Amino acid sequence: MVVLDYDHAAGSSPSHTFSDSPFFYDRSAANGSGQALFQNASNVQPHSNPHVSYYFPAGVGHYHYGERHPMKPARLTLTNGLVLAYGLHNHMQVYTPREATKDELEAFHDSDYVDFLSTVTPSTPPSPAFTRFNFADDCPVFDGMYDFCKSYAGASLAGARKLAAGQTDIAINWSGGLHHAKKCEASGFCYVNDIVLAIMELLRYHPRVLYIDIDIHHGDGVQEAFYNSNRVMTVSFHKYGNDFFPCTGNINEIGTSLGKHFCLNVPLQDGIDDAGYVSLFKSVMEPCITTFRPASIVLQCGADSLGLDRLGCFNLSIAAHGECVRFIKSFGLPLLVLGGGGYTIRNVARCWAYETSVLTGCQIPDTLPNTPYDAFFAPSYRLHEALQAGRVENQNSKASLEKIRVQILEQLRYLHGAPSVQMQEIPPDLAGGWLEEEMPGSGGKDADGSKTS
Repeated sequence: MVVLDYDHAAGSSPSHTFSDSPFFYDRSAANGSGQALFQNASNVQPHSNPHVSYYFPAGVGHYHYGERHPMKPARLTLTNGLVLAYGLHNHMQVYTPREATKDELEAFHDSDYVDFLSTVTPSTPPSPAFTRFNFADDCPVFDGMYDFCKSYAGASLAGARKLAAGQTDIAINWSGGLHHAKKCEASGFCYVNDIVLAIMELLRYHPRVLYIDIDIHHGDGVQEAFYNSNRVMTVSFHKYGNDFFPCTGNINEIGTSLGKHFCLNVPLQDGIDDAGYVSLFKSVMEPCITTFRPASIVLQCGADSLGLDRLGCFNLSIAAHGECVRFIKSFGLPLLVLGGGGYTIRNVARCWAYETSVLTGCQIPDTLPNTPYDAFFAPSYRLHEALQAGRVENQNSKASLEKIRVQILEQLRYLHGAPSVQMQEIPPDLAGGWLEEEMPGSGGKDADGSKTS
């Protein structure tokens, strides 16, 4: 049984285990860390490094929701700038993916809804369709909206296909992760649910897919899409209560029909800190993975769970957010990593650049490299900016977090092991699958699709 270890994270000495006793060979100078034996051995290399693919749709950071809207696609340009400036692209295959086709979007979304997305413009007169499809202040109509949706959805689909084909171990698409969009409506700044589309693609080859969401908002669109399925387990860590959007994600929402107990929700309160969040995350996710035994994992890394986020109320540091990513990577399963929320864009870029380094296994300095966007990171110009300056009072007690952990583990007992799936001949792909899937980001172009000099 995994026990939450708050005292160690808070700075007190860690509890000793049986393997720390003198009867065992002391493998390291550090407390119990066998890896320390090889820290200074320059000739010792990892058995194998994961193959990482990085997807950045051309021009995806140039779209604009509106002057006062908190969603800023420009954060993707800042992120990509840091990734390139740190040289992380040298440790990945970088691709400029094609856009998703209309047929691919309609694999999940209703055709009437996709038709509306493809034809509506900022000058379209108001009509009942705006209300029907939930287009309002949160989900405005802006120039290039449909192209934006096709771009980020196409990148997630390309990553899923490469994972399913066994051609990569990790696929990254920071422009994706828009988890609120529903089958027939926009919601929470999200128009097309690229996560659902990617999971559906993975399910064509993989019997079980695990979806993990560390955005501060509940991943309601993904949960709803697979609420009746036992082939997808959804696990969401989020703020819940006080009418916080989207007002779903109670721990009692566990799925229905075949999907009963395959939906896990971890509702948290304001101000959770690094120690409580990371400890709870690890103690929940390890038994989830070992019990459900997924063939692949989709990880949504919404950065609005960081401290000082414009719309958030947690106290997480970039290091803690990245530790969750590192932990999931350590299981060695095919992994699709997506973006999501995040509204203080300088911190979003810092976070996703750092997590790109985690996924590629690279050590990067705390001092930020020079980019055309240096002004966004003034005055510190550091990667790990202190995000506790506007600290929110932590309303999550140790007892409440332990209660959540126990409830989640109790729910896992009902699974009785991973469900078996009868796999049949794989159906042919949509017509879009025969189009050119992706283009390398090198060879005369930067990862943002712009030509190099």
